[in-house]
Amino acid sequence: MASKLYLGFLWVITLFRGPQASKICDLVDTAIPDRISYPASASYVTAQSSYYSAHESEIRPACILTPESPKEVSRFVELVTRQAANSPRSHPVAKFAIRGGGHAVFAGAANIESGITVDMRALSSVSLSDDRKTATIGAGAIWSEIYPQLVPYNVTVMGGRVAGVGVGGVPYWRGWADEDEGGISHLSRRYGWACDNVLGYEVVLASGEIVYATASSHPDLWIALKGGSINFGIVARVDVVTRPLGAMWGGTLIFEYSPILLDTQAKAFSEFMSPENFDDAADMFVALFFINPGGIYAAGNVLYYGEPIANPPVYQPFSSIPSPLVNTLRTTNVSDLSTEQASRLPVGSDRAINMVYSFKNAAASVYSEIFETWESATRDLAHIEGLQFVLLLQPHPVSDGRNSLGLPPGGEDIVMSVIIVSYSNTADDKIVRKRLKEVFNQHEDILRRGGYFIPWKYLNYADKLQDPIGSYGHDIKCRLQGVSKKYDPNGLFQTIVPGGFKLFQEEMEVIEINERDHHSEL
Repeated sequence: MASKLYLGFLWVITLFRGPQASKICDLVDTAIPDRISYPASASYVTAQSSYYSAHESEIRPACILTPESPKEVSRFVELVTRQAANSPRSHPVAKFAIRGGGHAVFAGAANIESGITVDMRALSSVSLSDDRKTATIGAGAIWSEIYPQLVPYNVTVMGGRVAGVGVGGVPYWRGWADEDEGGISHLSRRYGWACDNVLGYEVVLASGEIVYATASSHPDLWIALKGGSINFGIVARVDVVTRPLGAMWGGTLIFEYSPILLDTQAKAFSEFMSPENFDDAADMFVALFFINPGGIYAAGNVLYYGEPIANPPVYQPFSSIPSPLVNTLRTTNVSDLSTEQASRLPVGSDRAINMVYSFKNAAASVYSEIFETWESATRDLAHIEGLQFVLLLQPHPVSDGRNSLGLPPGGEDIVMSVIIVSYSNTADDKIVRKRLKEVFNQHEDILRRGGYFIPWKYLNYADKLQDPIGSYGHDIKCRLQGVSKKYDPNGLFQTIVPGGFKLFQEEMEVIEINERDHHSEL
C-alpha cells in the first residue's frame, strides 16, 4: 500500500510539466535577489558555454539560479515544492537540474530544457580543521582549485583527477550527476572511493529542511548518498577526511601505436593488476586513442604514485618501454598532476557518449582481444567528422565497503573500462551509438567467455541508457528506494529533477506512458 501511495504522488508530480519555468524564475528572482540569470544575459551565456559537452550546452534553461549559501538553496527548493503542492493537476510545474563542474557528457545530466538550472559553483569554499584531519568543502568547488590550497599543508582529499571536475559528482557519487571523473582519485588504491572518505553531508531535502547526515545522525541518508545519485536532496557541503600527501611521482607516457606496443601494454597491465604485484601507492590507466582528422592512433599511460619515489618497480613494465613520444614522469604534487591531465583530455566536444563495464583481471591475451575489437570499430567510424575514440582501462579503487555501491570490500584485481566517443555532428548520433554498443557487446562477450565479467557499472562513466544503480544489486536498490521515500515522500527528486539515474525508473516509464495517453485524451 505504501508503495502504491508513493507512486500516486509520483503520478501527480509528473503531470506537472510545461512552460511554467518563467513564472518560477520570476518568483525566485524576487525571493532571492540577484541570483537569477536570464537568456541573453552575460552570466547566462558564460554558464552555458562552460559545459564540457555540447550535449549539455545546447540545452536552454528558462533561467539559471546561482545560490551563494545553503539557505538560498533551501529557499529555492521550498518555492518549487510549494508550487508543486498548490498547482492544480492541469497546471504544469517547472522542473530543475543541478549543475556542478559540468563534466558530464549526456544531455540533461546537469542542465534542463525550459526549466531552471541550479548552478552550485558559487558554493566553493574550502577550509581545514585546526588539526588538519578534516576538510570542509562547498559542493560547488572544483577539485583543481581545492588541491593547491591543501598542498602547503602536505595533505590532500580524495577527489577527481582532472582539472575542472567539480566536487558535486565525486564524494557522494554523482549527487547531482554531472561529473565525468567521479569517485576515483589519485590514491584510490590506498583509500578507496572518494565517497568512502566523506564524514558528513549538509543536505537540502525536498521540504527545504537542511540536515547534516553522518554515521550517527541520519545514518541511512549518509550511506545512501554514497552511491545513490540525486535521489534524496541537494548536497551543499561535504566534510571529508584529509590524507597525508606531500610530493608524489607520476605523469604521462605516450607511444607510437603498433601491434608490438599493444601486446606489451596488454602484458604489462595484466601483470600490474595481479594481486601479487599490488602496491597501494600505485594507480594508473592504459589509454588507446583514435583521432580524426588525420586517422591518428596513439597509446599511452598515466601513472600516479603516492610517494616521492621515482620509477617505482611496479611501473617498470610501462616506464621501460623504449622511445616514448611524450614522457612527463617526474616528482611533483597532486595539484600539478591534475592540471596536466586536463591538458591531455580532448577539448569539450560537440557530441560525446561514454559506456562503462567492469571485470576481474584477465590474461594478456584477453586484453589483446579487447584492443583488437576496439581498433576494428575505429576503422568503421573513421569517416565521422571530429571523431575521437578512446578506450581506457584502470583499476577499481580498493574500498572498505562503507558505501551503497554494492561491491565487496577489497577487490585488488578488479578492472574498469570506459569507452569514450566524441564527434562533431548530430547527424552521426545513431551510427556512433550503434557501433559503440556493438563494441561494448563484443567486449562483454569476450569477458563472459572467460568468466571475468562483473555486471557492475560505474555511475560517473555510465551512459544514460545503462543502469548503474540497478547494478548495485536488488537489496541495495530497495534500501535506497526506502531512503528516498523517507526523506522525499512526494518524489520531488524522482520527477521534478529528472537528471541523473533514478531509483524508480521502471515505475516512471509506466507513468510517462500513462501521461502521454492522458494528454492524448484531452
